[in-house]
Amino acid sequence: MRSMAMEIKHWAATDVGRKRSHNEDNFLIDKNLNLFIVADGMGGHASGEVASALAVHTIRDVVSRERDLLTRIGDFDATAQMELCTLLEYAVHSASERIYFKAQQEPEKRGMGTTVVALLIIGQRGFIAYVGDSRIYLSRNGVVYPLTEDHSLMNELIRSGKVRADEFAVSPYASFKNAMTRAVGVYEHVEVDILDFEILPGDAFLLCSDGLYDYLDDAEIASNLALSNIEDIPGRFIDLANSRGGKDNVTALAVQVRGDATRVAQLQFTVETLRRVKLFEGLTYQQLCKLMNISRVQACHKGEVLVREGEEAGDMFVVLDGRATLSRGGHHLVTVNAGFLLGETDLVGTDSARITITVEANGKLLRIGRRELQELMRRDHALASRLLWSLATELGRRLEDSQSQLAHAIGDNSERTMVVDVSETEPDADADVGVDVDTDETESFVETNPRGLVIPKLTKAEPELVEEIEEIEDVMDDGS
Repeated sequence: MRSMAMEIKHWAATDVGRKRSHNEDNFLIDKNLNLFIVADGMGGHASGEVASALAVHTIRDVVSRERDLLTRIGDFDATAQMELCTLLEYAVHSASERIYFKAQQEPEKRGMGTTVVALLIIGQRGFIAYVGDSRIYLSRNGVVYPLTEDHSLMNELIRSGKVRADEFAVSPYASFKNAMTRAVGVYEHVEVDILDFEILPGDAFLLCSDGLYDYLDDAEIASNLALSNIEDIPGRFIDLANSRGGKDNVTALAVQVRGDATRVAQLQFTVETLRRVKLFEGLTYQQLCKLMNISRVQACHKGEVLVREGEEAGDMFVVLDGRATLSRGGHHLVTVNAGFLLGETDLVGTDSARITITVEANGKLLRIGRRELQELMRRDHALASRLLWSLATELGRRLEDSQSQLAHAIGDNSERTMVVDVSETEPDADADVGVDVDTDETESFVETNPRGLVIPKLTKAEPELVEEIEEIEDVMDDGS
């Protein structure tokens, strides 16, 4: 069964700008394929124009040859998404090879290359391939999200923390503002970034070269993409760029999607719920899209056991609606409501679940595949770094909270303490986590073990707190 079709409107324009003598930008629209491409060439002596033209036409030709694949696809599954992502990636690789070999045959064109951003819309999904510093923006409900990330030296320096974005213009690197770390055709092979995501009625896209986005802010992108007459949009963007300097060639390609809006509210609710989860704070919209691709919404019913302690570690769950309880060793730990993430401590360092998760009230969950997430993190190092840092921060916060709760529950007992060593040394498997020591011994131990944490000694009166602190200790031991 094919997904309900959506109406797609599009228009594009390109301009030489106010400073350049010729236009090295190119764009292509294939309305039969729903394929949209913008390329910004480089190389001088008209070589950039050749490179960008070769890129857009080669990509279209490769995708067109697989037209049967596009028309066969009905409801999407992981295999279908992977095939389309692979097709777009292969199309850009083919363009890079073609440009590179032409440059080898014509010495005056050696070193020519181009950026590429390509958007392919199939059913209710979008597929993006990109290389270089041209961009694709998504405007959804009046909010603008960049769906690409510049492959430029400036962006790499900012990401690595060597310079702040607002200080780049006066930094020693300012002269390298336009230097790219990847381009199509400079070498035979190029690394291509791919993104696939769900498209909603009301979405609008802007594909553009750097000659345009350098002069725009998000509010201007959103307001212009919302214009009812799409034929006016590219010209408005170009006029803005030229009126503000027009230092480079300017290309704007606008796409508007219309259709049944019944899915919009649910997807927006799911995305906003993910944004509020501590582990996912700081993720870009692009990274959230990747997360949504390995997730699915499912109903949950009271009494249903999602994960059982001691069994194979399961998936993660975000509570969208309803309640769930966490328990360990038969002891209740906590009851959680909508917006809470479950199972994140099983993400690293364990093959078996540490806790049991039981549905307390009927509702909906977003299920995030554990193996799929681990594979995504293996391929996307930036996403992995963000998630693991957030996980470490959250576990540290929980450990501090548990210590505070224990101290409050037991009271100030200076005669009986225990020391929990969270250093990176591997603990003896048979050794106790804590030991009884007097105050002097504790001070001596802490002096020689600066990462030792002193907390009140646990008693049988606080089983929930005991289980929670043990859970956190296990995660920190596994991660060390």
